[in-house]
Amino acid sequence: MFVHASCAARGNDAVLLLGPPGAGKSDLVLRLLQAGWCLVADDQVSLQATGGEVTASAPDALRGLLEVRGLGIFRDLPSTHAALRLAVELVPRDAVPRLPEPRRWHAAGLPTLPLVALHGFDAAAPARIAMALDAATGRVRQQAGAFA
Repeated sequence: MFVHASCAARGNDAVLLLGPPGAGKSDLVLRLLQAGWCLVADDQVSLQATGGEVTASAPDALRGLLEVRGLGIFRDLPSTHAALRLAVELVPRDAVPRLPEPRRWHAAGLPTLPLVALHGFDAAAPARIAMALDAATGRVRQQAGAFA
């Protein structure tokens, strides 16, 4: 299945970035790339259930492409496919809960994923995503919040 989203991976663990046009999906992928992450897909993400996991990749026509607002579309960027571990809903800053309850992202026929809401244009958004990914994969633990 295809979803309107963007996706980046750290190692073999991918994060799906969801939100309406202009929410900051591509901008956030650009900042994750600058932090050492790898591009999976921008604008459209192909999702496939394999062995209880969801694998994310780019459709052939979009592989290696990234739209950078104000500059245009870049091509031939290194890209990968990876197992999705986390979904991030990009929302306005005032819609981000201070201490969220655990939530799950659902798509027809696919295993569910942990879901968090973040403001994509916050300076700390890439660091928050890295920490959320660590929590979703059990590398760090929470006292309270989205992964407690």
